[in-house]
Amino acid sequence: MRHWIALWLACALCLLPWTALTEGQAEAVETEERNMTLAEMNITPLKSLKKPGEGNPLFTQRFGADPGAMVYGGRVYVYLTDDAIEYDAAGEVKENSYSQIRSITCLSSADLVNWTDHGQIPVAGPRGIARWATNSWAPCAAHKVIDGKEKFFLYFCNGGNGIGVLAADSPTGPWRDELGHLLITRSTPNCAGVVWLFDPAVMVDEDGTGYLAFGGGVPKGKDEAPGTGRIVRLGDDMLSLDGVPVTLDVPWLFEDSGLNRVGDRYVYSYCSNWNTAGNPLLLTSGAIQYMTAEDPLGPYTYGGELFPNQGRFFGLYGNNHHSLVEFEGQWYLFYHSRPVEKAMGITGNYRSPQVDCIELGGGSRVFRSVRGTMKGVPQLRPLDARQRTEAGCMADQAGIRVTGCGPDARVETVPGSWIRVAGADFGEGTAALTVEAAGTGRVYVLADSLTGPVAAWGDLSEAGTLTLPLALSGVHDLYFLFDGGAVFTAWQAR
Repeated sequence: MRHWIALWLACALCLLPWTALTEGQAEAVETEERNMTLAEMNITPLKSLKKPGEGNPLFTQRFGADPGAMVYGGRVYVYLTDDAIEYDAAGEVKENSYSQIRSITCLSSADLVNWTDHGQIPVAGPRGIARWATNSWAPCAAHKVIDGKEKFFLYFCNGGNGIGVLAADSPTGPWRDELGHLLITRSTPNCAGVVWLFDPAVMVDEDGTGYLAFGGGVPKGKDEAPGTGRIVRLGDDMLSLDGVPVTLDVPWLFEDSGLNRVGDRYVYSYCSNWNTAGNPLLLTSGAIQYMTAEDPLGPYTYGGELFPNQGRFFGLYGNNHHSLVEFEGQWYLFYHSRPVEKAMGITGNYRSPQVDCIELGGGSRVFRSVRGTMKGVPQLRPLDARQRTEAGCMADQAGIRVTGCGPDARVETVPGSWIRVAGADFGEGTAALTVEAAGTGRVYVLADSLTGPVAAWGDLSEAGTLTLPLALSGVHDLYFLFDGGAVFTAWQAR
């Protein structure tokens, strides 16, 4: 017995140096692993639906059409029709009928490259904010100080037969149905004959007066002068009408109203119909046109063509819907196209938002014609990595899903999913990165490329927050990749 005890003690003493060496190597092994690539770790990132170097479309985690843009608080907010894929009885993708659309997406950005997904606003249907509404198409938004308080208004189409409005105290909600019914209906004076009572555009003028333009459709035999455009002054509360809607004389109107002030001129923009052949104005079909006036209620004079149909640039034609905004001294055109649908290998007119710069014209022309690009617009400024950034703020992604709405929006991941934040500025250097994420598996952080060395990683838990060592300085693209299911809410460098 004593022999076995002595033997055991001797073996234990022999193992002590090896045990100490293993523990001493732990930090070095961990450091080595942090310098490995994802490929060396046998981790395969999911594939993006955007091509490298392209800023368009704005997001790819779902579809979004009919962008309505609003500038507020140093950010551009874009509200979108939530196109959703429809399937036939055999499980095949079918043409978008728009009949299932009951929510509106809200995005925002301060640099026009990193877009924060604020989630989907549940507008219509039995679970919607406006339960009396059937659909929520073609949104637009405005803000105005009323009784000393900033209020926000989100206008939308209830299909093709009326326009509703929601109100909020923030551009991201929560939204309220203060009116309780449609703002514009077929019983509204001078609206019964409008073929498509939809596609609102709102503008608050410099004196605080709101205006709403809307309408569309082409009565038989009236391609040149459909007579279906309308504009009306809004009441001080932005929830009522101050007068009878005025008929706009819009040549070859199809749909898609826009309303802006450029200097001392008012600009009404729209999409031309598909029967413009041989017209003397030389406008093309399915293109964004514009008119100008000295008064927001008109009369308007044709000014020129702003944007040909997006199919001319990207190969897939469809309806053309837009919004114009000026942001930090530059004008921008927001529109939709079909690149995500194309990348997915499906077809059915499922649309995604894009943006390109507008150049001002000379003489009688307010704008020069815009060329659509996949590159998009340059990043206006780096993102401050030292500020807390919501997980939904991204320039690109693969495999993620955004759930919730407004302050409750969050990113949900699956194995291999990732987000990329463009141009994050780490200043003179940081030592750590706090990641607010709960779930299983690990989160991997990389700088500038998914193929380069891993800069930091950490094991996720249900605790929800982990701090990773991260030494970065200057401006870098930042990637967050997950190898499991997680709920990711925010991050911040320190």
